[in-house]
Amino acid sequence: MIDHYLQRARFAAQKGTVAYRTDAAPVMAKLVRVFTKLHPERRLDYQAPSQRLLFAGETQDLEEIVGNLLENAAKWANHSIRVTLAPDGPQRFILRIEDDGPGIAPEKHDEALKRGQRLDETKPGTGLGLSIVAELAREYRGTVTLGRSGLGGLDVQVALPLASA
Repeated sequence: MIDHYLQRARFAAQKGTVAYRTDAAPVMAKLVRVFTKLHPERRLDYQAPSQRLLFAGETQDLEEIVGNLLENAAKWANHSIRVTLAPDGPQRFILRIEDDGPGIAPEKHDEALKRGQRLDETKPGTGLGLSIVAELAREYRGTVTLGRSGLGGLDVQVALPLASA
């Protein structure tokens, strides 16, 4: 199944920005609404710019990236999650998801992005979520950066390409 998503992403990325244009804010808003219904015990703060950010890729791929990150945050957050969508220059935008959970030690960041790596066995999971995000981002010539959140937990920043206007 993972390979299916990656093949689709490769195809979309090869087509370039002309073939696929996904308005990021409505996709994010929809997933945030679903998330808040599924996880009412978590406080989620969502911020998006007033300007339109068109992802140069398929809607399903953006949904997969955001969905994996939200589920990861829900699993590890103590109470709070912050989701931010923002432009990052003329050619890309940043999707940022932060939580107040335990975070990941800096020396484990690279390992956390590898397929099948589970850094903590205390909670259920497959170790695929962050690796899927990283692989999809790479297919679109994007990046994933892990860090320490201002909330105290993990800060995941995904830079993705904007479609040409």
